[in-house]
Amino acid sequence: MKIRTLALAALLLSSPLLAIADECDNASTQSQLNSCTAEQYQTADKKLNQTYQAALKRSTPQQAVMLKKAQQTWVALRDSDCAFMSSGVEGGSAQPMVQNQCLADKTNEREAWLASLLQCGEGDLSCPLQPGH
Repeated sequence: MKIRTLALAALLLSSPLLAIADECDNASTQSQLNSCTAEQYQTADKKLNQTYQAALKRSTPQQAVMLKKAQQTWVALRDSDCAFMSSGVEGGSAQPMVQNQCLADKTNEREAWLASLLQCGEGDLSCPLQPGH
């Protein structure tokens, strides 16, 4: 369990989004910030989908059904949370930035969690997926 937590922290710290975040620091208009955060979200979503597919491949057929349902439920929760988070600036030029940043952050968290499930060791009963071979 401690190893999975450390792996999760390492994944978050080594995220390629840190480089993209630096690019957003150089944005000088709201439009550029909106575009940059949209790229951050697209990058995070692509990585999440790759990790999700790897987790599905490692799953038993029964687990795959459960993981698909869990992922669909998580997507709905993420989208609702981020709509709420950006509601304070609804209709404003910053709304896309706030919503995209929320989507990117939550997507990165989910990807790191799924990735941690792919790093489980033999005999780790807290992990539903079998170790890779």
